[in-house]
Amino acid sequence: MSAGTPRLRSLGFDPVTGKKALAVTHPGGLLEELADAHALKAATVLVTVVGAVLEAGKASDAELAAFVTPLHAALEECVGIMVADRE
Repeated sequence: MSAGTPRLRSLGFDPVTGKKALAVTHPGGLLEELADAHALKAATVLVTVVGAVLEAGKASDAELAAFVTPLHAALEECVGIMVADRE
């Protein structure tokens, strides 16, 4: 994806409908900023939950495996934010 290409990003959930709110964002735009903030907040919560599970030490391999996909997605989005900030 080129630096100027708009992307479909999550802005969280609509509190009225409960549906995921998505927006086409453009680099440097307001919606891009909101999507970045949402992604970082979601990643922070996920890291906190996974950390607590690991610290408790009682999770099975299957329970831990359930976190792999969301952690990968959060890491991928955070890396994308960092790369965009460097361009």
